[in-house]
Amino acid sequence: MRDFDPNAAASPDSGIFCLPHTPDEAAVVLVPVPWEVTTSYRTGTAQGPAAILAASRQIDLFDVETGRPWTRGIAMLDESADVRAWNAEGRALAEPVIELGGRVDGDAGLEAARARVNELGEHLNAWVRAETSRWLDAGKLVGIVGGDHSVPFGAIQAIAARHPGLGILHVDAHADLRDAYEGFTWSHASIMYNVVERIPDVARIVQVGIRDLCEAEAEMIQRSERRVVTHFDAELASRRFGGEGWATQCERVLEALPEKVYISFDIDGLDPASCPHTGTPVPGGLQFLEAQFLIGQVVRSGRTIVGFDLNEVAPGAPGDEWDANVGMRVLYKMIGWALRSQGQI
Repeated sequence: MRDFDPNAAASPDSGIFCLPHTPDEAAVVLVPVPWEVTTSYRTGTAQGPAAILAASRQIDLFDVETGRPWTRGIAMLDESADVRAWNAEGRALAEPVIELGGRVDGDAGLEAARARVNELGEHLNAWVRAETSRWLDAGKLVGIVGGDHSVPFGAIQAIAARHPGLGILHVDAHADLRDAYEGFTWSHASIMYNVVERIPDVARIVQVGIRDLCEAEAEMIQRSERRVVTHFDAELASRRFGGEGWATQCERVLEALPEKVYISFDIDGLDPASCPHTGTPVPGGLQFLEAQFLIGQVVRSGRTIVGFDLNEVAPGAPGDEWDANVGMRVLYKMIGWALRSQGQI
C-alpha cells in the first residue's frame, strides 16, 4: 500500500473514507448504484452514493470495536454512465404512472411506459449481478451502495448462488414484500418479495425495525412458514418498555439466521432523526447505536457476513450532510464487522 497517514485530513482527490486504494488493491469493493426510478414519495436517493462518498472523507478511521478495517483496503467504483442513463429514462417514464398510483390499465402509452420501466429494472439487475460477480470472482468482499432499495437484487442473486442457504438480516421501516407495487415488478417496495419468489438459495429473511406494511405483506409473512421472520418495531418497543434489554432482543432476532448472513440495510430502518431526508421516513425505528450493536452481534454470535447493501440515503439541501454522515458511518461499521467475521482483521 502506498504511503498513507490515517490520522491526517483527507486529500481532495481521495476515495471513499479518504482512502487511496484502487479496487484491485482493496479487499472491499463498493458498487454505487444511483437509482430511484420507482420511488413513490420523495426522490433524492439516486444522489446517495455521491453524497456518502463526499461525507465519508470526514470519518476518523480508527474504530473502537473493529480496529483498523481500512488497512485491508476499501474502494468505491465510479458510478456507471449506463445506470445513470437508465435511471433518467426510467424516472421520466415512471412519474406519470406513480402520479396515478399505478392505475393505468387501458392507457396504451402509460402501459408501455410501465413495461419499459420493468425492462430497465431487469437491465439494472443484470448489471448489478454482473458487477458483483466480477468482484466476487476477484476475491473481494462486495457491498452495494444505493440508490433506492430495489438495487441490491442482482447482488443478492450473485452472493446467494455462492452461499446456498444464505440468510438476510433486513433492517428497514418497511417490509418490502409488495407484489409489483404500482405495477412495477422491480419496485423499491418489492425487493424482499422478489427475493422470496425468485432467489431460492436465500433460506430465510429476518426483518427488524418494521413499522409500516400493508395487509397483503402481513399475510405473506404469515404464510411464508418462517422463511420471513419479522420483528415489528412496536413489538420490540413494547418488550423494552416492559424491561427487556436490547441485547436480549438481538439474541432473539439473530437466532433464526443461518451461519452465512447478508445484511440489507435501508437507512429508514433508523429513527428518522438520523435520516430526515430519506425517501419514505416513518416515526420510530432503531437508534444509531442499537443498529451498530445488532450488526456487531451478528459477528459475536459466530456468524459470517458475506455481503451487504446500504440504501435510501438521500442528501439534504446543499451543506446539509447529516443523512450522508450517518449513512457512511453505518457503511463503515458493516465493512468492519464483515471483515472481522471473515478473519481479515
